[in-house]
Amino acid sequence: MTFEVRRVIAKNHPALAGHFPGNPIVPGVLILDEVVQAAQLWRGQFRLKSVAAVKFSSPLKPGNPFSIKLRDDGHLHISFECLLDGSTLASGRLTVEPDAGDP
Repeated sequence: MTFEVRRVIAKNHPALAGHFPGNPIVPGVLILDEVVQAAQLWRGQFRLKSVAAVKFSSPLKPGNPFSIKLRDDGHLHISFECLLDGSTLASGRLTVEPDAGDP
């Protein structure tokens, strides 16, 4: 099973102020946050247990729309790939567990 969404990190996001003046690049943690939000939109609420693997392949400039592709790797694992114009920005795998509030 797969899922895909498009996202944009706003040019005025507060985390960009020091990352890097004159040449802003979206911090990897913001990209990962978007991945987790997309996964929760797809699979419902869960607790992120770990980022089992992640590779950042190229920088993302604020304001550039990018795609997040998610693939179900079993109940407790979600693989992801972030793409900009067909090129991979980041890829990896999340380990998740059901939210404590879930039955």
